[in-house]
Amino acid sequence: MAASVRRGPSPMLATGGPPPGGPGWAVEMKWDGVRIIAIREAGECTLFSRNGNDVSAAYPEIITALKELPGKGSLILDGEIVAPDRDGAPSFGRLQRRMHVVRPGEQLIGEVPVRFFVFDVLRVDDLDVTGETYLQRRERLAGLPLNEPLSAPPHWLDVDAAQLLEVAREHRIEGVVSKRTDSVYLPGRRSPAWIKTPLRQNTEVVVAGWTPGAGGFGTTFGSLIMGAHDETGRLVYLGNVGTGFTQAARRVLRGALDGITVSAAPFDPPPPEAAGAGWHWVDPILVADVEYREYSGERLRMPSWKGLRTDKPPALVSVPPVR
Repeated sequence: MAASVRRGPSPMLATGGPPPGGPGWAVEMKWDGVRIIAIREAGECTLFSRNGNDVSAAYPEIITALKELPGKGSLILDGEIVAPDRDGAPSFGRLQRRMHVVRPGEQLIGEVPVRFFVFDVLRVDDLDVTGETYLQRRERLAGLPLNEPLSAPPHWLDVDAAQLLEVAREHRIEGVVSKRTDSVYLPGRRSPAWIKTPLRQNTEVVVAGWTPGAGGFGTTFGSLIMGAHDETGRLVYLGNVGTGFTQAARRVLRGALDGITVSAAPFDPPPPEAAGAGWHWVDPILVADVEYREYSGERLRMPSWKGLRTDKPPALVSVPPVR
């Protein structure tokens, strides 16, 4: 790694799967935030997103804390910026209020404080440590004098990862990540030495329409438009789901949708995303199961299609609880 870094190195990525656990593995909690590579060099600090964009101005409190760390050598850290909710659990919904504000004011910073959970170190005191083992890097990380809003979350050795997954579920944490204790850090690589196991939630939705597809989905649809009823009984928009379908399911669904087409949106008002996008509306009579990561009161985050269900009338499909 070069001594002078103009752009952040790409972070090492995990593969998905069940937690292996057992000897030779460490387990960490999986934090629902924004992946960040933080660089301190020659007295300057920069935060890079996963795709290499400089997002330093969006999180001035993190920059200040990094500058206050003792030492003059270069330092590169890997972690997640999170926005805890009132119970202390990271909330991606809260974090979104900060993510899209390039230069937040004092009021927003006060209303939505963020923290930087550091779980790896790539360089310390001008020394590239990516070739060291996970445990060696964690030892170096433990030696850094991190103060709020910086912290190094714990890791566990030789534990039942499935049990920790249940702990994550109880505390509304995104899941767990298992890491081989002898693994080196591979910037930009997706490695089976790190295995992520996210938790998902299920809910029912009403199918309200579909969006045009492209390429191989041109004859079916791009995504299905989801809704559910709020406490007043009004059908509200929950977002679109475009993953989890087999090609056969897409064809069957498109045939069913063509038979219940309506001219007007079943939402009042229609979602602003629909304007000029060629969305197609249907009579909201189909109920489906979807998995999702989080619901903060507006859109389901990362929904995935599970299938239609016939055992529940649309009128009884309610928005999921806000978490």
